[in-house]
Amino acid sequence: MKKRIFFAIAILILLAGALTGIKVLQIRRLVQQGAAYTPPPTKVTAATAQKATWETLLNAVGTLEAMQGVTVAAELPGKVTRLAFQSGDAIQRGDLLVRLDTSSEQAQLPGAEAEVTLARLNLQRSDRLLAEHIISPAEHDQAVADYRSARAAADAIRATIGKKTVRAPFAGRLGIRQVDLGQMLSDGQAIVTLQQLDPIHVNFLLPQQQLAGLHAGLPVRVTADTLPDQTLEGTINAINPEVDSATRNVRIQAILKNPGEQLRPGMFVNVAVVLPTKEPVLTIPATAILYAPYSDSVFVIEDQKDEQSGEIQKIIRQQLVRLGTRKGDFVAVTSGLEEGQAVVTTGVFKLRNGQSVIVDNSLSPQFKTAPTPENN
Repeated sequence: MKKRIFFAIAILILLAGALTGIKVLQIRRLVQQGAAYTPPPTKVTAATAQKATWETLLNAVGTLEAMQGVTVAAELPGKVTRLAFQSGDAIQRGDLLVRLDTSSEQAQLPGAEAEVTLARLNLQRSDRLLAEHIISPAEHDQAVADYRSARAAADAIRATIGKKTVRAPFAGRLGIRQVDLGQMLSDGQAIVTLQQLDPIHVNFLLPQQQLAGLHAGLPVRVTADTLPDQTLEGTINAINPEVDSATRNVRIQAILKNPGEQLRPGMFVNVAVVLPTKEPVLTIPATAILYAPYSDSVFVIEDQKDEQSGEIQKIIRQQLVRLGTRKGDFVAVTSGLEEGQAVVTTGVFKLRNGQSVIVDNSLSPQFKTAPTPENN
């Protein structure tokens, strides 16, 4: 009985050992197969780093300002008897805006003009009498003084009437009306704003390091959110003679056309100053960049010989790069790449260092320095 039990236990141990050995061999074979497995090459699009010559641009954010802008106000107190404009009207220089009540001045003017006529006649009579030595020079001087005084009084009344007739000091566009018909105005009270919008000024700041290359007449390009498909051309017309001691920036003013008056004072715009010198750069498509907090990188495509088959295959190597300015679909690389090196241009976030690839540019997007994407 004991022999049978011992024999059964021995058989079980042998079976367990055999099964364990089989499993170990299977696992070892799977590990060897996994170590020897190489994933199939991934299809990628590629482009080569190429040298180009780009314009040297100084970019800034600017604020629009009217060529001329005033708040038209009443110079003298009075009651509004006529409003000759509507809010937002485009007007010319000298157009009537507001007329105040001048009834009292108009009533005084004929009497003042009569005084001028009488004084002029007395002066003419005094001239003849003086020539005949009938009156003294003192009496003649009094006649001259009376004439000038009467004329000055009449001119003062006319000036008062003129000041109560408010006209546009220059051509432009009016703002929102701030007075009503029949309203009593005090001297200096605002009536309406007036802005000259075409052409228009743009003010912006640049660092003092750029001051040596700036001068009046340099072209600028202006873009705005209100004109997404347009780039307006202008020129620098003034550079502030002093630098801000707090920011070390210099204020610059440019002038540009404003067709349709779509740009308005107070709006912000993007400004690019075009310098006369052009900059040689090494460019690659911007989609080739793998952006990361520690550093930006690209995947460089290199040829490598397979040690087992002897075939030449393409692998990718992750390379850290330093980037410069961007233009359209391209970005300038200041260090990390050399001219002629091929880089992966799409889907770089899915790749890993040392991966084998196949270059297929049949579906590669078209990269341009001045893209005009359609709104599909």
